[in-house]
Amino acid sequence: MLEAKFKLVFLFVVLVCAAMPIVAIMRGTTLTPYEKSASESSGEVEPEIDAASGEEPIQEEMVAISAGPFIRGTNDGGFDEQPQRTIFLDAFSIDRYEVTNHQYQQFVTATGHRKPGLPSRYAKSGSKVRGVNQPVVYVSWEDASEYCRWRGKRLPTEAEWEKAMRGADGRLWPWGNSEQPDGANWARVQDGHEVSARVGTFVTDKSPYGVMDGAGNVIEWVADWYNETYYKDSPERNPTSPEHGTYRVLRGGGYTTTGLDIRITSRSKMMPDFRDETIGFRCASSKGKRSGGGEENT
Repeated sequence: MLEAKFKLVFLFVVLVCAAMPIVAIMRGTTLTPYEKSASESSGEVEPEIDAASGEEPIQEEMVAISAGPFIRGTNDGGFDEQPQRTIFLDAFSIDRYEVTNHQYQQFVTATGHRKPGLPSRYAKSGSKVRGVNQPVVYVSWEDASEYCRWRGKRLPTEAEWEKAMRGADGRLWPWGNSEQPDGANWARVQDGHEVSARVGTFVTDKSPYGVMDGAGNVIEWVADWYNETYYKDSPERNPTSPEHGTYRVLRGGGYTTTGLDIRITSRSKMMPDFRDETIGFRCASSKGKRSGGGEENT
């Protein structure tokens, strides 16, 4: 009799243990306080632009790049930077500065486009990149393309970006061929900027055409799909984006960049829907020099 009772108790315990996961699934999982706070957040935070500083918004300005040849790529870089070739581009214009928070907010207000909201984990540090004249960040390739279209412009092609930042003589940095660790807003030295700086702050990071912040500050989306061998396979006159791809091209360095990948010829790639606090953009136009608001066909 005792053995039978023991078996019944043992069977009951087994059934209870087996039922516990099912009950938990039906009732829902109990969250820890940390998980609860995370789940109750919206997932993204949208801190307002820091207008309290009283800083005057910098005006939109474009630089005209004349038609002509330039040296693209380098034989001393990565596989996707080779071979070094002379490429001819028609005239175009490009923004002197990276698109700022103030400028992008005008687009958001006018169109209802989504804000460049940072993930909730960046809530504390997000305010550090929201200055009126800091480059807008946490925008996808699509966001950047839509902004440029709204401005009557477009994203620069990869070749246009490189010429605008490098000039025509094949230099590896905007200031020349000698490496300068403090030449741009990088993470290589203590330069007083924990994150992105006001556009145009680093006067050494200025191309022969007067285009600012190509080497540092924030990494920039350009129009092209990424193709590892495109520097070898593309036409020598006005190369456009490959017809298709998986990744979009990113060019230039950012405030977290270290190492040798900061030269102007360096190429990066990322999924077009990716957003990050180190990535921004600037626009270009196939037609003449332009400044101020409004729209222009390109």
